Amino acid sequence: SRPPRPSPPPAVPEQRMVGGAALDTAGLVVPAGVAAPPRVSATSWLVADLDSGQVLGGCGPHEYGTPASVQKLLLAATMLPRLDPKQTVTVTEADMNIEPGSSAVGLVAGGRYTIETIWLGLLLNSGNEAANALARLGSGTDSAAGVRDMNERAHQLGALQTHAVTPSGLDGRGQFTSAYDLALIARACFAEPTFRRYALTEQTSIPAQPRQRTKGFEIQNENQLIYRYPGALGGKTGFTDLARHTYVGAAERGGRRLVVTLLGAESAPVRGWEQGAALLDWGFTLPRDAAVGRLVEPGELTATPSAAPSALATES
Repeated sequence: SRPPRPSPPPAVPEQRMVGGAALDTAGLVVPAGVAAPPRVSATSWLVADLDSGQVLGGCGPHEYGTPASVQKLLLAATMLPRLDPKQTVTVTEADMNIEPGSSAVGLVAGGRYTIETIWLGLLLNSGNEAANALARLGSGTDSAAGVRDMNERAHQLGALQTHAVTPSGLDGRGQFTSAYDLALIARACFAEPTFRRYALTEQTSIPAQPRQRTKGFEIQNENQLIYRYPGALGGKTGFTDLARHTYVGAAERGGRRLVVTLLGAESAPVRGWEQGAALLDWGFTLPRDAAVGRLVEPGELTATPSAAPSALATES
């Protein structure tokens, strides 16, 4: 039996129009005259151009959804610029405080790892203990402070429907996002060369910890898009019983870089990444000027009214 999906907060009309009035819909929104997108099981999704920011289409782009581990992208967008990947740090007992049976990469308390190793453990294997460590290290205090920083970063990016409660995406009361917000967050991540390198890393080694008597081992990237989709740039998978399957993926074709985000998907008849791949295929067939809205720029919604362009203007 599945737990009931959490009740979302009340809708805020202004937030549902961020990026264009056409995005204020619980249903399908696509450019006029284009082929219909593939049917997917996701309850909401969005396809956008990473470079121009054009939103090519979506379904319920501003509907609230539960993120699961795609929330780790917000952690990356927040903490990646703050941390030196070559620095060696110690994992604490508090970092290991994750839900029993949830996703872990295999770090050990007292273990010494480079920041880069912890990032790879987060992005390849969705390590929840890695998320706790990075939130703590990036904030300079503890993971709770890191979550507060993540929420500030979401607001700065214009992801006004996003509220993090855990750094990892493990379910927490009041934790939500939207397909549109995830595209803003993903765009910030893919703007970072280090993130792009991590997202395409197929495997890496987690070093042995002699003092803790643990051996080294190999981990592989769980995102099948990078192995099976030509031009894949990477992304992030997610799943919890509450969220169901969530997915963010990006790819490049013909000089265009597109990103797809989806929430609330089921793994049948096809898995989340395959639904994302089908939507990317559809997006690449659209003319370059086709759009139903746009991704707002970082800081645009928090700029002074006289300096900020209209985030509610509908793209033609």
